Amino acid sequence: MVVFNTTTLFTLKNYFLIPFKLIMLLSIVSLTACSSLNAPKLSKGIQQAYSVSPTTADRLSPIILQSAKQHDVPPLLVAAVIRQESSYRSNARSPTGALGLMQIIPSHWRQDCPGDLYNEYININCGTHVLATYYKSAGSWHKALGYYYVGPTGYQRSFSNRYKARKYARSVERHKKELKSTL
Repeated sequence: MVVFNTTTLFTLKNYFLIPFKLIMLLSIVSLTACSSLNAPKLSKGIQQAYSVSPTTADRLSPIILQSAKQHDVPPLLVAAVIRQESSYRSNARSPTGALGLMQIIPSHWRQDCPGDLYNEYININCGTHVLATYYKSAGSWHKALGYYYVGPTGYQRSFSNRYKARKYARSVERHKKELKSTL
């Protein structure tokens, strides 16, 4: 028979609470680290990771952070998509007609994203909205990136499209990791 006195119980209680306290502390520290991302820090990371000019990075970083917060999308993911889609060239236009930094196809997103898609604010806000929309339907950022590349219908339609979409998602995730390593 085991006999516990009040001192033993207090000690056991503390013993079992230590892992809980550590988990809570680490969670708070990691949340603080994520929320400490500000425009100058992101700008510096974009410059280092993607060789973007200081002027461009300084101009776009606040827009990325604001749009990411508004649509609840990780800001590093938005920055990585811009790197993948346009290499931070605001005037980019694809052969399929996708426009701007995040390569938005106007015919697909006209209702959700009115305005000039070459405008950096409109383009980043629209692209972030698209990512958030796809995340809600896909359930994961990896799959949402695939949808961003080939569309949800294209993703479901063929193995070839899913393969391309997964390859695209891996590429964006590499860009995100590269950016994160500079912060």
